[in-house]
Amino acid sequence: MKQIPIPTERGSLVPCSSWTELGRSLKVLYRQPLHYLTNILLKKWDQERIGTKDEDQPLDAIIHPAKAEATIWLVEEVHRLTSSHHHLAQLWLLNPLYQAYVDSILRLQITT
Repeated sequence: MKQIPIPTERGSLVPCSSWTELGRSLKVLYRQPLHYLTNILLKKWDQERIGTKDEDQPLDAIIHPAKAEATIWLVEEVHRLTSSHHHLAQLWLLNPLYQAYVDSILRLQITT
């Protein structure tokens, strides 16, 4: 992920109703995936909205789409530059969809 550059120019304002929807839209618009940890954080932010007075409002009615996009790219940059592959492997071992991607040697190092 470190080799994929963060976009410096914005394509357009992306209307969105949730953080995860905005993340999916950015993936399509800029033709690059978001980091695993960024996707987890976006889901968490959506969950944290449950039970608030603004829960039913679209995200772009609460925060300007340009600010929301900039926030995601800042978080994405942090994740791409500072994430430990050992930490990711530990998280992937807990997620059945990603367990197959953990190398057997690394799996032994983590579990011991």
